[in-house]
Amino acid sequence: MTTRGTAAATALALALASAAGCTTAAGPGGGAPTVSSAPPAATADGHGWSRQRFRSAAGRHTGVTRTAKPTVLNGLVGAVFTRNAGGDHFCTASVVDSAGLNLIVTAAHCVWDPKLGRRGDLVFVPGYRDGDTPSGVWPLLAVTVDDGWNDHADPDMDVAFAVVQARNGQQVQQVLGANRLGVNRGYRLPVKVTGYPSSSGLPITCANTTTQQSPTQLRIDCPDYTGGTSGSPWVTDFDPATRTGTVVGVIGGYQEGGDSPDTSYSSYFGDRVQALYDRATG
Repeated sequence: MTTRGTAAATALALALASAAGCTTAAGPGGGAPTVSSAPPAATADGHGWSRQRFRSAAGRHTGVTRTAKPTVLNGLVGAVFTRNAGGDHFCTASVVDSAGLNLIVTAAHCVWDPKLGRRGDLVFVPGYRDGDTPSGVWPLLAVTVDDGWNDHADPDMDVAFAVVQARNGQQVQQVLGANRLGVNRGYRLPVKVTGYPSSSGLPITCANTTTQQSPTQLRIDCPDYTGGTSGSPWVTDFDPATRTGTVVGVIGGYQEGGDSPDTSYSSYFGDRVQALYDRATG
């Protein structure tokens, strides 16, 4: 199975020591019981296509993927590197509103290995473009994941929040602003997905409407979201006044984001994600 992570992330995980518990610099918390992320089975015809699958394919629209412009909204998104911006970037993250003004959201599989624990020496580089770091390099200090991810890589909680270190006396949200967190918003939402393929030094973006993959998973059809785009935020409700929006998903979840570059998934942001956010900010 191919995931949106890269070989660099796999090699990094093998070199890291195990970490105790599933939260660093935060109190322990209990994860909710796991709910299967597999879509319900449907009876297929002789060609392997069910009536439900025909209806889904007929109504599906693939978004158009472009290079992301250096806007305020896109500037909230950054590449995740090991150690510094001179290495390989293997995932994506974005700033999310918090009382501490220092929080980012990404996929859990980007920052936490259930067997080895937290992945160390990671940095967040918002607005990264071909080696330029216009908004600085922000080391990750603390990572919070759900117990279901820590215990058995529950795909329904492939979400993580991380606190980043202040720079020059300022927190990341003071410098850039932040998207709001959206939970229990339903399955069909117009969103913009922006992320960093590991094969490119520039971010890409695509707008489309999400659909329900299962009761605990969202999906979106946008081409060219290859390795490195795990953790890319799904943003809706753009506010022209603040030039920010509401993040309702991140690439991850089912198949750790998908085994095709043209279809991506996200764990559904429901009560468990709200509880995880509360732990990360508590």
